[in-house]
Amino acid sequence: MTDTAPILTLRNICKSFGPIEVLHNVDLDVHAGEVVALLGENGAGKSTLSNIISGAVLPSSGEMTWLGAPYAPATPKEAIDAGVGMIQQELLLLPHLSIAENMFVGRYPTRAGGVDRREMQRRALQGMERLGLKLPPGRLVGGLSTASQQLIEIAKALTHDAKLLILDEPTAALGGEETQLLFRQIERLKSEGVGIIYISHRLEEIKQIADRIIVLRDGARVQEFDTADLPVRTIVEAMVGRSMDQLFPPLPVPSEEIVLEVKGLGARLGAFSDVSFSVRKGEIFGISGLVGAGRTELVRAIAGADPIAAGTVHLNGRDVTPRSPGDAIRNGIILVPEDRKLQGVILPHSIQENIGYSNFESVGRAGWVSKRKMRSFADENIRRFGVKGRGHQNANEMSGGNQQKVVIAKWLARNPSVVLLDEPTRGIDVGARSSIYEIIHGLAEAGVPVIVVSSDLEEVLGVSNRILVMAAGRQAGILDHSEANDVSVMELATA
Repeated sequence: MTDTAPILTLRNICKSFGPIEVLHNVDLDVHAGEVVALLGENGAGKSTLSNIISGAVLPSSGEMTWLGAPYAPATPKEAIDAGVGMIQQELLLLPHLSIAENMFVGRYPTRAGGVDRREMQRRALQGMERLGLKLPPGRLVGGLSTASQQLIEIAKALTHDAKLLILDEPTAALGGEETQLLFRQIERLKSEGVGIIYISHRLEEIKQIADRIIVLRDGARVQEFDTADLPVRTIVEAMVGRSMDQLFPPLPVPSEEIVLEVKGLGARLGAFSDVSFSVRKGEIFGISGLVGAGRTELVRAIAGADPIAAGTVHLNGRDVTPRSPGDAIRNGIILVPEDRKLQGVILPHSIQENIGYSNFESVGRAGWVSKRKMRSFADENIRRFGVKGRGHQNANEMSGGNQQKVVIAKWLARNPSVVLLDEPTRGIDVGARSSIYEIIHGLAEAGVPVIVVSSDLEEVLGVSNRILVMAAGRQAGILDHSEANDVSVMELATA
């Protein structure tokens, strides 16, 4: 691989936004047919570097070459035309357009002066089949699951004849089966000579898919590993610049007192049926399963966000089956949703406003909000939950990890009776993950039952006292921590 000239080279790339330098003299080579993992904590500079390569951001200084010639794309279109494609971490699909229209927007196949819809749908279907995505290409994107939308983004990028693909957290919303489909596609692209820059916080998958690892820290390239076959701890310590203790804190010891009880719960839209379980005081209860198993729909129903067709929800022995999110919130049941940008925070608004919106009774009086109270209340919870930011900062100026902490902070400030966390660490770095695990552990230690939904099997195994496994909308089984492992969970999830 290194005997041939790289298809992409970066030398001394720097980037500043005003007085803040976010990249400092970064070098990078990518060869044809290799996967280079670009790792680092949130804010390390990975996305900025990727945006420079893909033409979305201009560097302040430095040089790039592409296929041996000088390369300086001023727009994403210039990069795409050159053969460089990027799959963003954030979904960029248009919900009011069909899958096929989204995949070919701006470059529709034409015939006789009009859009050739039959050809567009044929090529869209072909692209989706390569990733094992079985959806009609004429279906609107709005209403599709996050995982399905992510696969459509990937299929969209692969319809370009790209010689280099940048994948930014491509599996963040995918389950194990979908991830393996993607990995098989990546292996095929490698065999065809496509170079890949792969960004992910899931370090176990980096070991599986990457050929080399480049580590960024505080905007600088700090380490390169010529293999991905390394202990996860070695990679983590390179990312954070310090020795890391165990990622998951010790499991809490719950009491025997049952706080939350779900009996025969079924979704009105058919996503799941006849689910029953109980959660004890101070217990962390995991929910696992493949994408489409009904995990998210289950916690949304418990939180009143989705309608319930059958069954009941009991809190401390009292029937509190919610008809709306307001019902659940008033009874102390809160949900931190899986998509923080669409459902968790209002990006153009400040941290203190985001925290205040869920706690009007604490920041105002008689229907009027006190700016002084909101500022004080937000500052207290920013400190309490370790948010790296100030109250006046807008949420869109923060890293993904700190946005997630704001979502958690705004709900935990209500001192809830039950906490539901759907994909609490999706798309955030290992340092922020560790902080969130400490928050989860602290809640359980204080006696609060916590339900954690995660498509990261290592995570759900690491944090949970017990695990409910869902399969195709039904309850496949509940495993105690002592009997739960990769094999036992997947056997139930695929049963």
